[in-house]
Amino acid sequence: MQSVETITALRAQVKAWRDHKYTVAFVPTMGNLHEGHLSLVKKASELADKVVVSIFVNPLQFDDKEDLSAYPRTVKADIQMLSSVGCDVIFTPSVDTMYPKGMTSHTHISVPDMDDKLCGLRRPGHFDGVATVVTKLLNIVQADIAVFGEKDYQQLLLIKHLVRDLNLPIDIVGGPTFRDESGLAMSSRNQYLSEKQRKQAAGLHQTLLAVKQNIERGEQDFSALQQDACNKLKLLGLAAEYVDIRRANDLGQAISGDKDLRILAAVRLGKARLIDNIACHLA
Repeated sequence: MQSVETITALRAQVKAWRDHKYTVAFVPTMGNLHEGHLSLVKKASELADKVVVSIFVNPLQFDDKEDLSAYPRTVKADIQMLSSVGCDVIFTPSVDTMYPKGMTSHTHISVPDMDDKLCGLRRPGHFDGVATVVTKLLNIVQADIAVFGEKDYQQLLLIKHLVRDLNLPIDIVGGPTFRDESGLAMSSRNQYLSEKQRKQAAGLHQTLLAVKQNIERGEQDFSALQQDACNKLKLLGLAAEYVDIRRANDLGQAISGDKDLRILAAVRLGKARLIDNIACHLA
């Protein structure tokens, strides 16, 4: 496994792989890795001959400067973790490498119909920052496949739409949400939780499962289900930003008769903002 910091070096390595007819998979991350990230790298290594993992804390997607400053940078530990899961190259560009003209004068990518719902409403500019950096990274790496986690389901759909709309020659693959024994979705934000809070946070997944079970039993009053879930989260000490039942393919508001659904939520607990989602497929 090697580590590169420049676009030129990364592209030279990818070209050498192409010369040998190797396929390439890509997993973009912001570092501070956990088992969820590693599961995506393992999936990537199953899908392609070579795997590139990027570690880059993208300033454009942070709407809170304090949150950006506090985001953990753990590159040395991340490299050690990646050495055991099939990663071939780690790409660790600087901010200057990614945004040589600065961020205010840089070309921005905006995917429509994402900033008016769910996390887009609560994090202004976040998804434009995600779309911009992902477009740049996909162009830099030029992989055959890129793997993103389903925990950030809205982000995953945004990237799929971006790739489709811009005709980018890459397949976007979703990796299942990785959970601990309690059901809590793995997240870099979990480190902000105390042991007591981690037990509270596990209630988020359980609440979403209860919503799913009620829908599968035939309940179609989605608004009531969402409100009931928010009330249950409050009793658990979790401040719900939203619990929402959406169409899985485009995150449009679900209505009675829709079959392929996604139940999504975001909560606040102490310093942490936690998101989660589960699929609900009706016959």
